[in-house]
Amino acid sequence: MKYGCCVNMFGEEADPVGIKYITYLAECGYDYVELPLAQVMELSSREFGILKTTLKNNGIGCECCNNFFPASIRLTGENTSPAVIEEYIQKACTRAAELDAKVIVFGSSGAKNVPEGYPMEEAFHQIAEVLKIADKYAFPKEIQIAIEPLNHKESNIIINLSDSKKLMKAADASSIRLLVDYYHFMVEKESIEAIKENGADIIHVHFAEQDGRSFPKNPSEDYRLFFDTLRKTGYDSRISIEAYSSQIKDDMVNALRIMKNL
Repeated sequence: MKYGCCVNMFGEEADPVGIKYITYLAECGYDYVELPLAQVMELSSREFGILKTTLKNNGIGCECCNNFFPASIRLTGENTSPAVIEEYIQKACTRAAELDAKVIVFGSSGAKNVPEGYPMEEAFHQIAEVLKIADKYAFPKEIQIAIEPLNHKESNIIINLSDSKKLMKAADASSIRLLVDYYHFMVEKESIEAIKENGADIIHVHFAEQDGRSFPKNPSEDYRLFFDTLRKTGYDSRISIEAYSSQIKDDMVNALRIMKNL
């Protein structure tokens, strides 16, 4: 298993990507960093070069990207633009490939949330079509897209593994697979059976304590059940901590120790 962290959770106005925390991850012994693609897309060529140099100098790679789409790129409703969506996807996949990312996480509640009164079935179809376009650019670059079910407090569509699996099947594309996020999983009170049923299609995992979406502080039987179930499905890939913190480096060190001992 490889362990990483989503540094955008500590992002600030001057550094929304969280570049300055890359050094922390390397010093703490993490295997990779997960960077926010929408924010990476806002970087100038010079800033993007600095990001790549920072990764290289710290001996750590960006194996995954979260935050696929910014909220400004509408994916559902009447105000979508297929041309704008495709242009963004093409450029985003190119930047992700330049970072050597292997997985792009598709949660993007701001982009995909369904406008009030808009038919949910049509919105679902729109999202499936977006994923087909994403596959067109991701698959040739050997990048996989992981559908992330969020929770009902953040999103009004795709909020559990069952929804994600249905969307994956609707997209019917080689690069499209699933993600499970412990925080969203617990908020939605999903059954552990959902992991057993969908484990073969899970390619990435996010983790945060349910209380405050914080870093794990102590081992928990709920954690153990979650990870044991994942392992029994054959999962042995990456786990990214996607959590808030006010004591970032201390939490990074402690959380990595806990995760490795589960």
